[in-house]
Amino acid sequence: MSEPMKGQKRQEVKMLNRKLLEITGVLNVESFDNEEFLLETELGYLAIRGQNLHMKHLSLEQGLVAIEGLIHTLVYLDGTQQAKSKSLFGKIFK
Repeated sequence: MSEPMKGQKRQEVKMLNRKLLEITGVLNVESFDNEEFLLETELGYLAIRGQNLHMKHLSLEQGLVAIEGLIHTLVYLDGTQQAKSKSLFGKIFK
């Protein structure tokens, strides 16, 4: 894998057996409960939906979040919808 260019945004998403999700490049946790997480990342808002979700690890200084539970979906919300992300997030997963 090549080195990212200086100043280029980078994110890694690792999932193990749909039960453990590790994400780098996280700027903020907008909202979460046991069925859905909404994260602000360097590459946009990321919505995660599943069952029995809980945060295993959080370090905003390192930009790292680890989530455990049964993961169903990962969805990036495009930039034009960031201001309305919570209402859009609710509409996507009704």
